[in-house]
Amino acid sequence: MKRRVVISGVGIYSVLGKNIEEVSASLYNGASGIGLDEARKEVGFRSMLTGILERPNLKELLSRRQRIGLPEQGEYAYVATLEALKNAKIDMDFLEKNEVGILYGNDSSSIPVIESIDRVRETKDTTLLGSGAIFQSMNSTITMNLSVIFKLRGINFTISGACASSSHAVGMAYFLIKHGYQDIVLCGGGQEINPESMGSFDGLSAFSIRHDAPKQASRPFDKNRDGLIPSGGGASLVVESLESALKRGANIIAEIEGYGFSSNGDHISVPNEIGPTQSLERCLKDANKAAKDIDYVNAHATSTLVGDTMEARALNTVFGAASTPISSTKSMTGHEMWMGGASELIYSTIMMHKSFIAPNINFETPDEDSEKLNIISKTTEKKLNRILSNSFGFGGTNSSIILSKYNK
Repeated sequence: MKRRVVISGVGIYSVLGKNIEEVSASLYNGASGIGLDEARKEVGFRSMLTGILERPNLKELLSRRQRIGLPEQGEYAYVATLEALKNAKIDMDFLEKNEVGILYGNDSSSIPVIESIDRVRETKDTTLLGSGAIFQSMNSTITMNLSVIFKLRGINFTISGACASSSHAVGMAYFLIKHGYQDIVLCGGGQEINPESMGSFDGLSAFSIRHDAPKQASRPFDKNRDGLIPSGGGASLVVESLESALKRGANIIAEIEGYGFSSNGDHISVPNEIGPTQSLERCLKDANKAAKDIDYVNAHATSTLVGDTMEARALNTVFGAASTPISSTKSMTGHEMWMGGASELIYSTIMMHKSFIAPNINFETPDEDSEKLNIISKTTEKKLNRILSNSFGFGGTNSSIILSKYNK
């Protein structure tokens, strides 16, 4: 028997705000979290644009032993998880007495690797790396650290699927719970914000160089877009079976109704429209819904020339006839990379509960593909019962998830 799957807790540490309340205000007001990091110019970057986010101070929250294994993105994820667990009414006593799993999206941990290599080359002595280096440098750093800190004893691994990583993490949690393998899974995504992790992207000329107007630089679907803006943070969701949530008396934030996925099977970095279309159609089929049943789509659109074009064509194929409202919150956040799928699901739950569509800011001039879509460029009051969120990544990986308001 397939079980219903719900979200009972969410937490966010983002360039739009350090908690749900702050992020809600930014989304409604169309506030950008993008700024300039002039140090990037000094090390040879084309682009100085980035999401701006202060690292949290965890000295009063974690012991030195617990902190030593956490890299930057792990710190963001930890803070987001504290909020998600509080939101879900789950404390340490519950975690110690019940089986809770963790699936997190993460696809890099650059700074610890670079610092370790630099130290070995300088000292010629690997024993000086310290005990935390290995735990900070692995892609699975977030799941391994959080599983220990929160004493999690269920499923425990990291989803590494480029910019769809954390969307797939939520999708896999949904799948495991739906089919009875787990009752509760903490899932989400984390992304470091530093020049060292972004050099290769900059070298591909993937980033915008609109330095004169940082907050107008991220322009998903706009004809004059010139590249994405790197960003990051941490996003956590508590996903569980409906039975588990009702038994605990949890506040049900949303129901996960469908998960779609596909692979383009094509170019490693240039997307096509076939893969995204298949992901969207599979998601609708899984949820047993039609395009007309979706009240809003939070698009993946990152502000790249080809990526936005291919997604626009896929969205038009599936949702064009329904004229479904569409926007990309990346216009405000920049591209949160491995964290983006999870954070955008959280942004979607906020819109659903507060009955508005966050704007695709900086959308001024449509191109021949985006003009066929119903792009929302201004904050729009609207009752939202069902939302679809897209996440796509290098290698042609695609993920689509449908959330709905919970109805008994």
